[in-house]
Amino acid sequence: MGARSSKITSQNNRSDGHLLEYFRNTFVRGGGGTNAPGPSFGPPQGLTATGGVISDYADGPTVYRAHIFTSSGTFDVTGLSASLPNNVEYLVVAGGGGGSTGTNGGGGGGAGGFRTGTGFSVSVAPYPVFVGAGGANVVGRGVGTNGGNSIFSTITSQGGGRGGGDGSVNGIPGGSGGGGAYNGSGGTGNSETGTATPAPSQGTNGGSGAQYLSRPAPVDQGGGGGGASQAGTDGPGSGGVGGAGGNGTSSSITGITTHYAGGGGGSTDNTPTTSSGGLGGGGAGASPSPRNGVSGTYATGGGGGAGNGGSSTALSGSGGSGIVVVRYQIGQLTAAAKATGGAISYTPTTTVHTFYSSGVFTVTNPALSSVDYLVVAGGGGGGASANSYYGAAGGGAGAIRYATSFATPSSPGVYTVTVGSGGNGGDLLNNPGSSGSTSSISNPAITTVTAGGGGFGKGAQTSTTAFPGNSDGSGGGGAGFPGTGPGQTSNASTGGVSGSVTPTSGWGNPGGTSSSPLFGAGGGGGAASAGSAGSSNGGSGGNGLAFTISGTSVTYAGGGGGGCYAGTAGLGGSGGGGNGNNAGPGNSGVMGTGSGGGGGGNSSIGRGGSGGSGIVLIAYPS
Repeated sequence: MGARSSKITSQNNRSDGHLLEYFRNTFVRGGGGTNAPGPSFGPPQGLTATGGVISDYADGPTVYRAHIFTSSGTFDVTGLSASLPNNVEYLVVAGGGGGSTGTNGGGGGGAGGFRTGTGFSVSVAPYPVFVGAGGANVVGRGVGTNGGNSIFSTITSQGGGRGGGDGSVNGIPGGSGGGGAYNGSGGTGNSETGTATPAPSQGTNGGSGAQYLSRPAPVDQGGGGGGASQAGTDGPGSGGVGGAGGNGTSSSITGITTHYAGGGGGSTDNTPTTSSGGLGGGGAGASPSPRNGVSGTYATGGGGGAGNGGSSTALSGSGGSGIVVVRYQIGQLTAAAKATGGAISYTPTTTVHTFYSSGVFTVTNPALSSVDYLVVAGGGGGGASANSYYGAAGGGAGAIRYATSFATPSSPGVYTVTVGSGGNGGDLLNNPGSSGSTSSISNPAITTVTAGGGGFGKGAQTSTTAFPGNSDGSGGGGAGFPGTGPGQTSNASTGGVSGSVTPTSGWGNPGGTSSSPLFGAGGGGGAASAGSAGSSNGGSGGNGLAFTISGTSVTYAGGGGGGCYAGTAGLGGSGGGGNGNNAGPGNSGVMGTGSGGGGGGNSSIGRGGSGGSGIVLIAYPS
């Protein structure tokens, strides 16, 4: 996701227990509280309405209010504007179709229908909103289900079609069509039952399946699911990979440019080769082990990836749920920021530039001579546990650098901002995860401000060798180990130490150790405290630190929790650390916080959670 618009302030007027923490960090972190966005914007003048998660932001000089629905509700207009247009823009994305599996290559799920428009006139009235669920996946050889429709008032987006399954099964039509299995055709897009012909444009067709006549045995390939802007790819008829999912379409209606409605990737029948999902939340087909498709991303309408039909226990990916967004103008900015770059927001006294991805901060007003900054690196990934008797460690948080009154002369006034990505979680082939990436602010004429990425948590392996967590920003936790019987001792595992940054004003702490032979792994270190040691339970991740540079108090850089065998998995540290698990994969750290991923445990699918991406904030007096 790339930030493009200026965020003003936000509010949440409804309880949504299923809303991802990512949305809260991305869309609901403005300064000053409702109707107090800053010195350059007065009280809202547009519609009065409730429903969804509400985010106010500026796109150039125009100030918008967006209502973001990730579950069904009501957009309730209670008052009209006397000075601004009484119409709204909308984005309606349906749930993505589920992927399928089969003895032959399975087809990827089609993306949910994508519809957007402007000039929709409203009056004082409630407008129902339905958010379609993603289509279900399937275990073994079979087919998933279509995604659910999403609706705003009279605007309906059709759920994505499921992929084709066992045998020469066609993909099903939908907003975008599902991919076909071996020798099956892809489903058609823009298929909306019960509407006039032609149906409104919503998506594309799924790809068809194919067979590659290799020796000693042929390879069957499923087609990719269609995406909002690109059809799913046919099985290539050569090599061992299924068809890729079609790409989705981007929208900036929330204030952040985001792709939605990517198709799911297809699979092959006897080789665990990954095919990519489409941009916009499409799940990849058939991961290398254990031959499972990847689910579509929450609140994008992405199609589910197909499972690998060579395994009777393979899982396909479920479709991603849909989303509905409604926005309208509420005002106009009258004062310009003193710099460009990132998402610009206003507190009652400051202007804040928030970088969720790398970019450039450019001083445009010579009066701006100094800034405050917060630089948070990416968090480390959690470890994987591919054995039923031990837990894997949590990842460490990225380092934090914070300063006030940092000199930023307008000549030279161009500063390169790098936002570190989160590290990958460990996989199920006993490969470790990876550390988070560095975040920085750099100018050739000024000392570079650098924060080091968090260390990864080690995966618990069948060897009794000690596996300390890697060290960088904060250290990853130490892995748990298996024993062969009561009283059997094996090597304990030390946690990673906190890394150093130059100059050494960053925050970082070591990861927790493991205890042997109790098989609980250590938690990753956080910005405020070290990770806890593992025992029979997984160790908790270290806590993060809170800062108010954005205008509200937000905690960043929590460590990931450690996994375990039969006890209680460790919780992620405050600030977005991913929880560990005692029977499956660890949870990922929250995006935009630099937090560590949780460690997996006690399961053949005990993958590590990914680390959360970093963030850079730059603030100055308005």
